[in-house]
Amino acid sequence: MSQKCARLALEDGTVLRGISVGADGESIGEVVFNTSLTGYQEVFTDASYNGQMVVMTNPLIGNYGVNPDDEESRAPSLRGVIVREMSRQPSNFRSCEPLDDYLARHGVVGISGIDTRAVTKLLRVEGSLKGLISTSEDSDEALVEKAKNWEGLGGQDMVKEVSCEEPQLWEQGFNSPFSACFKDNRATERLGEGLEIVAFDYGVKYNILRILYEMGFKVHQVPADTTAEQVRELNPDGVFLSNGPGDPEGLPYAIETIRALIGEYPIFGICLGHQLTGLALGGRTEKLRFGHHGGNHPVLNTRTGKVEISVQNHCYAVVPDSFESDQVEPYFINLNDQTLEGLYHREFPLFTVQFHPEAAPGPNDFTFLFDDFARMIRSAKPLPAIPEIWESPARV
Repeated sequence: MSQKCARLALEDGTVLRGISVGADGESIGEVVFNTSLTGYQEVFTDASYNGQMVVMTNPLIGNYGVNPDDEESRAPSLRGVIVREMSRQPSNFRSCEPLDDYLARHGVVGISGIDTRAVTKLLRVEGSLKGLISTSEDSDEALVEKAKNWEGLGGQDMVKEVSCEEPQLWEQGFNSPFSACFKDNRATERLGEGLEIVAFDYGVKYNILRILYEMGFKVHQVPADTTAEQVRELNPDGVFLSNGPGDPEGLPYAIETIRALIGEYPIFGICLGHQLTGLALGGRTEKLRFGHHGGNHPVLNTRTGKVEISVQNHCYAVVPDSFESDQVEPYFINLNDQTLEGLYHREFPLFTVQFHPEAAPGPNDFTFLFDDFARMIRSAKPLPAIPEIWESPARV
């Protein structure tokens, strides 16, 4: 079978030729790289990638196929897939479909057969770039110009495309023994039993909802634009703020709602939920040069002095010293670049993390945070004080 050609055009004028994978056509987005060695299906179905094209640094992608149990959203919403080599004949007893066919079925364009090491190095030096993948016959110059003229993600609301449309009860736990690693890495007690929470869906990963459900929570999954008054009508015991795509400053309605709920309900936020909470507390956010995308980021827990490995997927970060209140404290610090990876409030029952404690894919070092959320709801108090057991990061 003949293979169709595709090109990757970047706004800096770079044009790379390779082999088309997935759907034919043309797509534009922000190009970022992900360093995860496995879990490509979970990466591609993470709605936090809406508006972005993902370069996988692992050279071989698709070798174990795809299957319904590993989906992290209802469909992949990323703009493109960029790989060194795409395996078109997976070898795995769990595989239900080749990745190439899966991407084509969902209309996701992609390119393989290019030097992903060179693209990754370029992104690390220049930062995330606008890019375009095309199977058309347009000139290289025309493709580069299209990439340059794209408006980008800054200030845009990328959440409305991936949030649920109506409130609903989430009632699905782990339906496969291969997706239940959470159960093997945490206490078995159902700490959420008898508690109801509202989970704001900004592009939530299914594994977050699965974990909350398995803990015994009654989970009300609600659209991103749900108001504070609508939350009050549900009368929850706590509020969860999910991950999601894009620039948090493009979601003023979400910031306003969170600001109204702070102090009224115990709150736990992940990724975009962390960033939105930071803005609601009077802080600022900034865009990182090439973001954090992968399963190997070391973070320091400022409350215990312990270093753990996290999985991350974000391009924006909360500026640590930008808060109006002296009650906001840093919870986790990224040891690669010292960015803020979490915060907690000394007065209100509230804490957030920038990374993904639910993994899928990635390490399971932080599943204890879900238990802490349940305990915080039951106490209706801030996280308990922990004595400082370290003097400086140099000891870690």
